[in-house]
Amino acid sequence: MAAIRRGALVVFPTDTSYAVACDAFRPAATSALRAAKGRAPDAPLPVLIGAPGTADGIVRDLSDAARDLMAAWWPGPLTLIARAQPSLMWEVDFSGTLGVRMPLHPLALELLGQSGPLAATGANYVGHAVPTSCDEAQAQLGDSVAIYLDAGQLAGGAGSAVVDVTVSPPRLRRAGDVPIAELLAVCPDLTGVPMASAVVPAPAVTDGEPPSPEDDRPDPAGP
Repeated sequence: MAAIRRGALVVFPTDTSYAVACDAFRPAATSALRAAKGRAPDAPLPVLIGAPGTADGIVRDLSDAARDLMAAWWPGPLTLIARAQPSLMWEVDFSGTLGVRMPLHPLALELLGQSGPLAATGANYVGHAVPTSCDEAQAQLGDSVAIYLDAGQLAGGAGSAVVDVTVSPPRLRRAGDVPIAELLAVCPDLTGVPMASAVVPAPAVTDGEPPSPEDDRPDPAGP
């Protein structure tokens, strides 16, 4: 926490890959984050949060569909692009929108619960693969990061699905580790879905009753 408070960069596990993060409210820190990754000074940065309720403090005008998606997939591999709160003085995204997500990893949630919102993205240098181990992250980012939190080898994955909730109905911007059929089950009006994925299978029936749903969500990927 001391490193984050002083504006330093931290690497930690977030779902199935490692992220590099900093205090979202420190412009010097977000500039350092972009520089460490080799990104442009105005490149947008997603924000990770530790509780769904935090979203209302950083984004606005969340629709019922957006809240349904949050309830179904937070914590998990779903990023929502929403309208940023105009009163926030930060330099994470200059477009008026914000990508926000609540990751599914106990260490990430513990850190975010103490730190508040963190600007975070994959712990890779531009053009390189997102690391699934702390050693891989350190090999790419080196001394630009103050603290590396090692949770061992992670599983990897397709990354978070990205849904734009600034439009109505919401639009899928990027497919990811949330199965599209399950996104459609929660948000039937979702647009931008590949035609081959647009059919939601009917639930199986056993002895005349649908089976009880199980929490079989895939292990989600990082930012």
